[in-house]
Amino acid sequence: MALRKNPKYDLKLKYKKTFEISLILALVFLIAAFKFFPMFEKTAVIFEAPQELINVEDIEATRQNDLPPPPPKPPIPIEAPDDDVLEDIEIQDTELDVNETVEAPPPPEVVEEIEEAPVFFIAVEELPEPIGGMSAIHERINYPEIAKRANIQGRVYVRAFVDEKGDVQKVELLKGIGAGCDEEIIRVVKETKFKPGRQRGKPVKVQVALNFLFTLKID
Repeated sequence: MALRKNPKYDLKLKYKKTFEISLILALVFLIAAFKFFPMFEKTAVIFEAPQELINVEDIEATRQNDLPPPPPKPPIPIEAPDDDVLEDIEIQDTELDVNETVEAPPPPEVVEEIEEAPVFFIAVEELPEPIGGMSAIHERINYPEIAKRANIQGRVYVRAFVDEKGDVQKVELLKGIGAGCDEEIIRVVKETKFKPGRQRGKPVKVQVALNFLFTLKID
């Protein structure tokens, strides 16, 4: 059930009456203002400022003097051929003689290329080593019969040049004892396969010195 407002406390019922009273009071105030204050006096405000005189001067227009054009370049003299100087030109016979013998040109010179000798290191980080050790070389050495009969003993010194593949390129005799012992050591060292020498981890060519002792067993 809807509740009803008390007419005594309902403000919406008094809106119309309040608006009419306010409108009447505004009209009365406006009429009284026009009746008691009909006009307002106007006062003129004068601004005084000093006058500035501006002098205008006539500026003469500048004139550009027209320069004369440069003189033309003198022509370059060209010598014309003189008809009297020309000589008669004889044209030789151009027929070919089939039977004429023609000499062959000389052969080109043969330039011999000088091959640079390979460089073999003397001191490296890892020296070459025979595969199987020095004992593998000793087992293949045969004591020459001439040295045995002559009772020749001693030590043979050689230098082996080992390349980066471990092959012996050449063998030089440093000190020998003769009687076929030197040749036998050179033969055996040339046939030996080496573990290549290394420098900074890379295989390089190295020369290595070796020595071998020849001794006879006395019964």
